[in-house]
Amino acid sequence: MNRSRKILFLVFVFIVSYVYAQEDVFRHPLVPQTMNTFNATCENLAQRPIIKGSFIQEKYLNRFDRSLNSSGNFIIASEKGMVWETLQPFPSTMIMGRDFILQVRPNGQKSVLSSQGNETFTHMADVMNSLFTGQSIGLLENFEVFYLGSVSNWTMGLLPKDSVLTSFVTKIIMSGDSAIRSIKLFEQNGDVITYTLSNLSFPTTLNAHEEAFFTIP
Repeated sequence: MNRSRKILFLVFVFIVSYVYAQEDVFRHPLVPQTMNTFNATCENLAQRPIIKGSFIQEKYLNRFDRSLNSSGNFIIASEKGMVWETLQPFPSTMIMGRDFILQVRPNGQKSVLSSQGNETFTHMADVMNSLFTGQSIGLLENFEVFYLGSVSNWTMGLLPKDSVLTSFVTKIIMSGDSAIRSIKLFEQNGDVITYTLSNLSFPTTLNAHEEAFFTIP
């Protein structure tokens, strides 16, 4: 086998293995033999309370059998919330704080939803925080967990336990290494949203501009 064919073969094997792992993870429920590796994976994720980077979102619309792509930058701060700043195809921002959601639409119009008196909102905020920051207790409380791989190359499958979560998603697949690299959300209506994360950095603090995201305007 010449060099170019060998490279193509290895790429093919990698892609097939990745896809297989994504689909196969729900055949691997979390058991005592994999609990230590799962906990080590969560500990790695939890050691980085702030994550910044770029994202590509692909949303498959089941009703129309087509996909829409968008991209931008994100911030996840475990004690404050998360920011998804879409740059393409149209600029918009979604900020999910600990007690509010702020959406800035392409035309600049802002809308704010407060969590005051809304237990569902508070629950979802806690779940999302657990999801993105690898808090094992939160994951185990809210999901049936499936795990495949090693600390350096893992795939995690999550099935929501309660009706609040299942009203949004039927299952979640995450994969990564020392950080989350992709997240796939399967919605009740058959839509599938995939986030691919890249250009990750892990600062210890937010600058003044980033801190301002988490203050209700």
